[in-house]
Amino acid sequence: MNPYKNTYVLTGSSLTKLGVLDLIINSLYRYECYAYEMHTFNDADTGRFFFRVEFNFVGDGEFSEEALRKQFSDRAEAFEIRWDLSDLATPEKVVILVSQYDHCMQDILHRSSTGALNIEVLAVISNHSELKRLADWYEVPYYHLPVTAETKAQQEAHMWEIIQHCEADLVLLARYMQILSEEMCKKLHGRAINIHHSLLPGFKGAKPYHQAYEKGVKLVGATAHYVSEDLDEGPIISQGVEPVDHTYTPELLVAKGRDTERLVLARAIKLHVEKRCFLNGNKTVVFPGH
Repeated sequence: MNPYKNTYVLTGSSLTKLGVLDLIINSLYRYECYAYEMHTFNDADTGRFFFRVEFNFVGDGEFSEEALRKQFSDRAEAFEIRWDLSDLATPEKVVILVSQYDHCMQDILHRSSTGALNIEVLAVISNHSELKRLADWYEVPYYHLPVTAETKAQQEAHMWEIIQHCEADLVLLARYMQILSEEMCKKLHGRAINIHHSLLPGFKGAKPYHQAYEKGVKLVGATAHYVSEDLDEGPIISQGVEPVDHTYTPELLVAKGRDTERLVLARAIKLHVEKRCFLNGNKTVVFPGH
């Protein structure tokens, strides 16, 4: 059973203006909608107001999403509100990008198949062939697009064709070890999530966990963020850390890191598909969920 059945969410942002919250509540009340969860945030730095209202229809008869959209649109125009109305029961269409590490992809497919994530994975795209068996097991089409310096632009164009064909709402970089072009990052603005390790000090290049071991790190972590033109520096959605100690070998650090990556990425996906994330310049506004 879909836990989001008959569940809608009204989200948006506007300039900080008196009356926006009253407009939201009155619009829902007029259509006999009960708002049972509401989050708001006013950013004094940018002068913008963000809101997320989760509600269901409690009146007699049948709920008209189209009527509510039109009524709210007409009234919201005066407040210059950027808004959206979503039926949370509708799963997000997802395309996964992956290379050779399977832990994040496997976790996403499992959570999708069990309903833990309200997504529909329509394709997996990889620059390697090793994970096709995993995609086949979940009956998800697998596209092997090998990347070299000579073929990178061509393969990225093919990737974009697949994403468009799937009408993907969200693209997940589940340890995809290729850098997307600036053009692709712009096309996927606000609808592509990446995951990477977060180690302090920062260890870049090959075998970061082995470098961390040599420095005796006491925390391993992961960061999920929206993809941007700046490598691994996009607006952050979710982060997690786990304690480690001197007994951890490089192999144990890798295992702990992968577990953390799985959990942080899954949390970020859930926050995104539940419409709890808002881009706010180079940062995000993320309203809490379960």
